[in-house]
Amino acid sequence: MSTALPPSSLGRLVRGTGPGLLLAHGAGGGIDANYGPVLDTLAAHHTVVGPDYPGTGRTPRAGAPLSLDGLADELVATAVEEGVETFAIAGYSLGSSVAVRAAARHPERVTALILTAGFAHPNPRMLLAARLWRDLLRSNDLEHLAGFLSLIGLSAPALDAVGQGDLDTALKNTAATIPPGTQDHLDLLIDHVDVRADLPTIAVPTLVISTTLDQLVTPHHHRQLAANIPGAQYAEIPTGHLPFVEQPEQWGALMRDFLHAGRA
Repeated sequence: MSTALPPSSLGRLVRGTGPGLLLAHGAGGGIDANYGPVLDTLAAHHTVVGPDYPGTGRTPRAGAPLSLDGLADELVATAVEEGVETFAIAGYSLGSSVAVRAAARHPERVTALILTAGFAHPNPRMLLAARLWRDLLRSNDLEHLAGFLSLIGLSAPALDAVGQGDLDTALKNTAATIPPGTQDHLDLLIDHVDVRADLPTIAVPTLVISTTLDQLVTPHHHRQLAANIPGAQYAEIPTGHLPFVEQPEQWGALMRDFLHAGRA
C-alpha cells in the first residue's frame, strides 16, 4: 500500500529519455555536485529526475526541520510531477537511506534501487564524524571544516597524490561552496535516519555499491545494507566517500550496467 504524495517544493534537473531514474543525493551535496560527472552516462538511456534537497542547488532552505518520510515523499512526488510514474532510484550516502524509505513507502512506483556509500543507521563512529562536521559548521569555522571534509571525504591514496597548491585551492573552493541547507541535512542524519526495519521489506532488484576506502560511511555500513535486503547484489569501487571525484567512470558504468541488465 502506497502513501499519498504531497506537492513537491524541490527544484529539479530532468535529463534524457527512457525508463525513469530518480536520483537522491548526499548530505551537504546536491544533484550537480554528487551526480554531475555521471549524468551523461545515466541519461543516455533513462529519463533522469534529480531533485535538490532543501538548501541545496535549485531548492531554497526549508523553514522547518526535515523528516526522512517527508523527504522521501517529496522526491517521489518530484518524479511523478515530471510525468515519470515508475522509476529506479539511485541513492548516494544519505540518499541511500532516502531511497530505501521511498521504496518502502511507495513500492508500486519503485522498480529498482542502487545504493552507493550508503547506510541504514549511523553507528557511533559515523555519528562522531557527523557531529564534528555539524559543530564546525555551526561555529562557522569553514577553513577547518573544509580540511576535515577533505580528510574524511577523499581516500588516503587520492589525497596523498594531490600537490599542496591544488589542495589549497580545493580547500578554498570547498569552504566557499557549502550549501546553506547542510546543517538541516546533518540534523536529519544524526537524529532521524534509521531504515533498518525497511530493509527486509525491499522487494525490487537492488545493487549495493561499496566505496571500499570510505572513511566517513565505512564498508561496515555497505555490507549491512547488502546483507539485509533480500537478493541484493554487491559491488565494490576502490574509492573514498566521493566516487564522483575519484572513480566517476567506474561508478557510472556499474550503475548503467545494473540498470541495463534489469531493463530498469
